Amino acid sequence: MNEKAIKSITVFSTPTCPWCTVLKKYLMEKKISFNNIDVSSDSISAAKMVMKSGQMGVPQVWIDENIVVGFDKSRIDSLLGF
Repeated sequence: MNEKAIKSITVFSTPTCPWCTVLKKYLMEKKISFNNIDVSSDSISAAKMVMKSGQMGVPQVWIDENIVVGFDKSRIDSLLGF
């Protein structure tokens, strides 16, 4: 594994989103630390998410300044250096 020096990983999710669960489980299996924000209960973070990404959909994972909407495994792996 050639993991890049990642400064921050933030996942925006909701408890009822099945792809959010898949994304978080995938990151945990890869032993990747991340900050999870439940946008269903945090309206301020939800608004920031939409403002920055232009998307309301979850999951979103922000890897440093890169935004991935949905569970795009190949893009996530590329950004993480896998």
